[in-house]
Amino acid sequence: MTALTEKQNREQALANLQSQPGEDTLWQCIIAFQQYEFKTYSGLSFSYQLKLGKNGNYTKELFIDRRENSKSLSWSSIRLAFKKVAEIKSSTGEKMPTIGRPKALGDIRGVTYIYAIFFRFGLIEVPDNVKEKMEGNTSSE
Repeated sequence: MTALTEKQNREQALANLQSQPGEDTLWQCIIAFQQYEFKTYSGLSFSYQLKLGKNGNYTKELFIDRRENSKSLSWSSIRLAFKKVAEIKSSTGEKMPTIGRPKALGDIRGVTYIYAIFFRFGLIEVPDNVKEKMEGNTSSE
């Protein structure tokens, strides 16, 4: 897959998520953004990869590649945070609520990574001082 095709695929997945927010379109974004360089709340770079299961479909586990010992992030954790964002949206009426810190999404394993992913996907906004650390991806899109 060429970089241009990859970038177009990511842009289409984001457009679908914005126009039809839901778990299915969120999952398509997760698939499209494999090996994309994100930055955490504190500015540390990471990416993730999905593995293919025996049936040829992606497993519902993201393998975070930030250090030698990769961590995994489960789809259920992402879904919990996604539901929390939906709750915040409905209570505040904001299309893209500002979430001050990762833990505001809940006490969820791997929430620091989810926070960064949700910011990149346009699901949440972050304070300006945090945005400076999280922007400036060096990944070739």
